[in-house]
Amino acid sequence: MSAHYAFGPHEDDAIIKHRLLTRITTTRGEPPLKKLQKKFMSFATEVEKDADNTSDCERLYKAFLQEINTFELPLLKSKAVVDANLREKESFNELQVEIQRQILQAQTDIEDLKKQLEQSKIERQHKEECEAIRKLISSQPPRSETEKLIANLEKEIANLEAESAACTRTLELRKKQFALLLHVVEELQISIEDEQRNIADELRAATEEPKLSIEEGSGGASDAMAVD
Repeated sequence: MSAHYAFGPHEDDAIIKHRLLTRITTTRGEPPLKKLQKKFMSFATEVEKDADNTSDCERLYKAFLQEINTFELPLLKSKAVVDANLREKESFNELQVEIQRQILQAQTDIEDLKKQLEQSKIERQHKEECEAIRKLISSQPPRSETEKLIANLEKEIANLEAESAACTRTLELRKKQFALLLHVVEELQISIEDEQRNIADELRAATEEPKLSIEEGSGGASDAMAVD
């Protein structure tokens, strides 16, 4: 629900300005400046008269002075208010400068705190990584056992290498022996084949020798018969 006012903002400013110029504190009554003007005009008019009116002039003069005092009092009050407002404005300006300085300092502190927060996050991450590594290390066996296990493995590797070398030498020896055996078998086979050929030749010769003897015997008999 919107509020309704008797005067708008511009009208209020005009009324306040008029009151300050005329020293009117309310909207009713005669303006103080107009009152002072009337008192002065009454006094001046009475002074310009040629009649013996000294008492009236003195009375009007006192009334005019009283009105001046009455008019001066709000001026003094206004001056005091203006001075107070100037002091308050200066204090406000100083306060505004201080607030601005505090804002800048707060922004700087916030940036520093952001950097510290990032650094704290990094340090915390490093601590967590170190803790994870520590747990991993603590879960592993002691170094002495690891060194002992490594020594045993090195011994096993040395034994396996020695066995491998021995197997290699044995294999080479077996290769040489097998090659020699093949050579002996080849020579034996050649010798057997030669012996078989010799036996065949001997058998063939033995078979042919009786035939020659018979032929020679038959040939001699015919010759004897021819001689006879």
